[in-house]
Amino acid sequence: MKKRIRVVGAGLAGSEAAYQLAKRGYQVDLYEMRPKQMTPAHVTENFAELVCTNSFRSDALTNAAGLLKEEMRILDSVIMKAADENRLPAGSALAVDREHFSKQVQKRLESFDNINVIREELTEIDPNIPTIIATGPLTSDSLSQSIAKLVDEDALYFYDAVAPIVDKDSINFDIAYRKSRYDKGDGKDYINCPMNKEEFEAFHAALLEAELAPMREFEDVKVFEACMPIETMAKRGIKTMTFGPLKPVGLEKPDGSRPYAVVQLRQDNAAGTLYNIVGFQTRMKWSDQKRIIQMIPGLENVEIVRYGVMHRNTFINSPTSLNDKYQMIKHPNVFFAGQITGVEGYIESSASGLYAALNMIQHIEGEALHTLSKETIMGSMAFYVANANP
Repeated sequence: MKKRIRVVGAGLAGSEAAYQLAKRGYQVDLYEMRPKQMTPAHVTENFAELVCTNSFRSDALTNAAGLLKEEMRILDSVIMKAADENRLPAGSALAVDREHFSKQVQKRLESFDNINVIREELTEIDPNIPTIIATGPLTSDSLSQSIAKLVDEDALYFYDAVAPIVDKDSINFDIAYRKSRYDKGDGKDYINCPMNKEEFEAFHAALLEAELAPMREFEDVKVFEACMPIETMAKRGIKTMTFGPLKPVGLEKPDGSRPYAVVQLRQDNAAGTLYNIVGFQTRMKWSDQKRIIQMIPGLENVEIVRYGVMHRNTFINSPTSLNDKYQMIKHPNVFFAGQITGVEGYIESSASGLYAALNMIQHIEGEALHTLSKETIMGSMAFYVANANP
């Protein structure tokens, strides 16, 4: 019988790692603390739950995100297979039905007799047991303390936020219109809410005055640039949003005119009944979220089915702890994968889980670990994680 390996966390990275190990015949103990212990951002007990956007970004082979997806498809990624089979219209991007996607990943993993799913919180890491830690940015406090001991330092953190989701039937299509930027995809994958200059300036002013949900007094609120709250963006200047998520270029109205700013909504489920507001991550109090969202033309009577929230993320200082195979330098039986290593994004997290699993196999079999070329996206990402300036 092949050796037993622990995978801690059934998110994107952990699910991918467990799949790669199980399909090669290894015994896998897959730990997932949900639903017994939930996180501030998760709402289900499903494996590979998408807690932020439902977009996996561009699927074009002309950029890094698209190329990484193709590398993962070649390596039989369970995450990419589920994403491709639950695709939603999103122009040149790959967006998915988040519920169907996660349920498909879970169903595939649960079909393996050699994956033992343990619905409990693991609070201690034993460095003598082959383990892949893929607990994500929302690692529990108890396990974070154990990890901090392994890496000989306090865990780092930053804050992340998620965007609201609304009911499509409550959108006013006398104002809103369908169009993809530059007519990519089928040209009508997004719902667009146009603003003139006066409407945008009032919207910007409201964001500056919005009341925010409180954070712990002793915590410095450091936000991640790629998932910045809309109110933080507004504070950086009145033009920041119009050069970011509200930029109007390529989103002309049906009459051919270009709005001053455009708020986009992206399909969030296969039924097409739910849409998320693109780039509208926020920590505003819910009352202000509703008031300000309803200032957007076309959303004046919108029904919000999920409000935006902010949560704390935890990650390790990978360059001081890991090699470029996601393996701990001091504890070679332990690998890390996913966002806790510092990679950012659904696909990046999944890819690190895949690579860590392949190298875990090499390690426990006493073989040389794989070193992917830095000319591949997976290889260059792993190299950067281990060699970036800490």
